[in-house]
Amino acid sequence: MIHVEIDEHSGFCFGVTTAIRKAEEELLRGAPLYCLGDIVHNGMECDRLRHMGLIAINHDEFAQLRNVRVLLRAHGEPPETYDTARRNGIDIIDATCPVVLNIQKRIKQEYDTPSPHPKQIIIYGQKGHAEVLGLVGQTDGTAIVIESIKEIDRIDFTRDIYLYSQTTKSLDEFRLIVETIKQRIAPDVKFHYYDTICRQVSNRLANIRAFAASHDLVFFVCGRKSSNGKVLYQECLKANLNSYHIEGSHEIDFSLIKDGQSIGICGATSTPKWLMEECKQAIIIHNS
Repeated sequence: MIHVEIDEHSGFCFGVTTAIRKAEEELLRGAPLYCLGDIVHNGMECDRLRHMGLIAINHDEFAQLRNVRVLLRAHGEPPETYDTARRNGIDIIDATCPVVLNIQKRIKQEYDTPSPHPKQIIIYGQKGHAEVLGLVGQTDGTAIVIESIKEIDRIDFTRDIYLYSQTTKSLDEFRLIVETIKQRIAPDVKFHYYDTICRQVSNRLANIRAFAASHDLVFFVCGRKSSNGKVLYQECLKANLNSYHIEGSHEIDFSLIKDGQSIGICGATSTPKWLMEECKQAIIIHNS
């Protein structure tokens, strides 16, 4: 007989939960509701909300809209998105995560603060990611984005450095970047760094390692576009090589399941609880 357990710490983070709740509340009002980009990096959750009436659009489509309601997801947006909304009479339902919003404000304040010395704002994050685009937008597009320690040479170590991070990046690598800058920076150059990694996300790393290690077989349930999901899945693999990334129950390889196994189901901050539960039920039914 198999044992199937869902990781109680997996599932939507606070920011995603709030954005989805706002979308559901607005959809109940009946009028059309648009969302700028996928509300969450999970195709099945996006499909659920689409069936409720949520219309996902891109930025080009957004620019053509007039006098409608548009929800901004937890990732946040650059200032020009709000400018477009004002010009076009668009009613913004702002579901930007408070953590992300605070980082945007800090970066904007630093960018607008005059300095007698040339300075550069560095963002440790994934190029092209919605959150990172919103952060770079606070600097009129001048911030330098580095995805990993391998891109450290993109930084000018003779100019003042102000380092920030995307909320879902690796805390360990952020610390490595900080130490490397300290070692290489010119003597008279200022270096300010701000650990803006969300602890609700980073604290899941140790938990998911422990969870994965406690089971014979692990199914990590997550959309493949999720930046956070890629990080957490790698942690699963480090702890348990018998871990498999699936998007939903339709991707479960039942031939992996053996009688007497302990099976763990976990996911990312973009994975809904109902989807993990669906995977659990599919396993139980198949092996009953």
